[in-house]
Order: sequence, then C-alpha cells, then structure tokens
Amino acid sequence: MIYHHEVETRSPEDQLKLDKVSYLKQIAYLFEHSTFYQNKLKAAGFESAAQVGGLENIAELPFTEKDELRATQAAAPPFGDHLACVPENLRRVFSTSGTTGVPCYLGLTNNDIDMYATNVARGYSAAGFMKGQRIAVGFNAGPFVAGAVYYGFDKIGCTVIPVGTGNTERLVTAIQKMRATGISCTPSYGLYLIDYCLEHGIDTRSLGLKNMITAGEPGGGDPLIRGKIEAAFGCQVRESMGIGDISLSTWAEDEDGQGMHFMARESVHVELIDPVTGTPKAWEDGAEGELVYTALKREAMPLLRFRSRDHVVVNMKPNPTGRTGPRIRCVGRTDDMLIVRGVNLFPTAIRSIVQEFTPSVSGMLQIRPTARGVMQDPPLPIQVELGVDAHVDEASLKKSIESMIRERLLVTTAVTLVQYNALPRETYKSKLVDYSDVPTV
Repeated sequence: MIYHHEVETRSPEDQLKLDKVSYLKQIAYLFEHSTFYQNKLKAAGFESAAQVGGLENIAELPFTEKDELRATQAAAPPFGDHLACVPENLRRVFSTSGTTGVPCYLGLTNNDIDMYATNVARGYSAAGFMKGQRIAVGFNAGPFVAGAVYYGFDKIGCTVIPVGTGNTERLVTAIQKMRATGISCTPSYGLYLIDYCLEHGIDTRSLGLKNMITAGEPGGGDPLIRGKIEAAFGCQVRESMGIGDISLSTWAEDEDGQGMHFMARESVHVELIDPVTGTPKAWEDGAEGELVYTALKREAMPLLRFRSRDHVVVNMKPNPTGRTGPRIRCVGRTDDMLIVRGVNLFPTAIRSIVQEFTPSVSGMLQIRPTARGVMQDPPLPIQVELGVDAHVDEASLKKSIESMIRERLLVTTAVTLVQYNALPRETYKSKLVDYSDVPTV
C-alpha cells in the first residue's frame, strides 16, 4: 500500500527542487537557533547561512559524528549545545545507551514527532501493514527511540500490542490470544522465535502471522534468512531501516521485495559517500557506500551531514509499484567491518554463506578474532553451529564452508563446528563478532 501517493511516486528531480528550498530554511534555522552548529560551521569557515550556500554545495560542509553529540551532552547535560529549541517545546525525550552505556538523549517537538510518525506510516504501509490490523511489537520501547514506532502505527490505524524483547512466552501468548497477524522485530528475533516454537512444541504456522517487518540490524533482506522465517510462519517478511537520531523507518521495503525505498522524503536529505575518503558517490545501480543524512525540517535537535556508518548497495531499477528513487540493501556497518589481509569483510557476508548450509547447520555463528581491532590475520576463526538433527560428515562440512568463504569473499577462515544450541540466541540483535578470546590490554 502506498501511504502518500504524491510523495512516494514523485520524481527524484521534483523532490530535489523541494529539498533545496527546505535545506536553505534549515541552514538559516541552524545559524539562528543551534549553538552546536553555529560553532561547528564557523570553525569550518562558514560565518553565515549565505556562505554555506545551497544543497548543491553540501559536500563542502563537515560531517557530524555521533561522538560529537555524546561529547556535547557530557560537557553540558542533558542536551549540550545541540538543542535548537526552548526545552518547553519538547514533547518527548528518548535515549540511546550507546557503546559506553551512557545515555544519549534525543528530544522531539510535536512537529518532529509527526515527521517520525509519517515516515514510519509510509514504511510500514509499504511492508503490508493495514488499518485495523493487530500488530505485536517485539522491540524494546520504554525510554528508547524505538518507541516512536507507535506513532506511525497510530497514523496507519493499527491495533498495537507492545511486548518487547526478553519475554518470548508473553509475546507468543499475545499473538495467540489477541490473534495478531503482524509482528515487528529484529531478524535475529524472527529466527529466535522459530527455535522457541520448536522447543515448546508450538506449530509456527498456527500463530496465523501474515506479515513481519524486521529492523534494527541487517539480515531481514537476506534471501536465506528471509526464506527461513517465511517458510516457518507462512508470512511475508519485509525489511525496514532507520537511525534513531534522524528517523525511524527511513527506508522500507514494499511488496516488490527488491530493496528498501527512501521513506523520509520531504524531511531528510540522504547522500551516498565513500566510507574511507568521505567523497560523494553517485546514486547508480550497483553502487556501494555509506549513507549520510541531513534533516530538512527538524526543530529540536537538527542534524547536518550525519554519518550513519551503514554500508549499502544501491538498486536503481524501476519499481513496478510506482515508487521512485533508489532502493538499497544494507550489508553491514562500516564500524563492524574487519580487514583480513587487505580484504574488507562484513560479518553479515559470512552469515549469508553459512546460511546456505542449512539444515546441516542452524545458521548461528560467531567470528572469534585473535586480535582486537579491525585488522585481522588469516585464518579468521569462526564457530558454526550444527543443525538440530544434523547427521553429517563434520570434516567434509567444515572444509566446504571454508572453501565457499574463500571462493566468494577471498578470506581464509578456520571453521570450528559446535553442537546445536551451543551459541547464544539473541532476542534483539545478533552479536556476530566476539572478542572474548582476546586478552584485554
């Protein structure tokens, strides 16, 4: 379903014309209201909005990094210099734990909330969620920005059953008793639900799920992961991706199922850059790069050229649904990438290969580096979990997995097969890289 037909089918050229106007207004707003960006832009040599120029000059501006936002909040809690409206205009304050465990706060005005809700409504409508449908939500909301997804469900007109992670029994019971036909969760949780139902004697098809939208991590678009979940539950699986600081459901997949569309039109401008050099890249079919976001109409905590660290592959082929613009598939995060003897390696790429060996393997794996940091020497140790009823020649299976990884990714690995259920199941995001074998310095 197309939620906003005019917006979602608008030509990229016409959208760019509108974005140019919004961008000029946002830059003027930053110079008037944001101490953070006043200082940042002046330090980069831009004394006024006029000197910044238009959207065609955006690549001349500095990037904004997440660590900068953490630093300003740490220096002047709770919002630092980043708050660009009076605190009295805030209607919600969400948080993220971050890598340090110290909350980073995100304030939203009423208009900001409406923007988040609109983008979620577009994305989840595209994925097949409809008015009147009962939806079980497997994301932890509470203080976290993932809770803003509920505003989007309200716009669609869905009946929301918030459960979150950590209590799968409660989630399954809610689906059964409330006859929920939709679920929103991470792909890791979708896989976990399969194992949970198997262990508890629950027929996955009996749950009556019709559609699932996955978000929070890459994987929902992986054909093998998607196929496994769809086969188990008899439902359609579609993928969504957002970034809490910018918007939830910034990208979402429709019935075409060939990548995620940009759902934040009118509120966000997106660039594709080379993650190493930072230089812009053209939106061409097959192009790869990192996404960079600029808010166009943000009031409380605007962002200019915010680096997402999401590494994507671009699909520019026409979409039969009528939606225009690029589609993407996220292959991993640039800050999760490993380099093995000069080869850039995303852990999700290894997971995709391991999935091809099911049912001999469960699909669960952990990369166990021998050194901390990005640079790794071959062979890269990997633990791969055997399938639940696997009766295989383990030596042959190990050799086959190593050979396929070497052939496709040009990386030498050392695979260790472990018994079913030996690796941890995650009810939120999968931890594909584990440094616990590496001594801390």
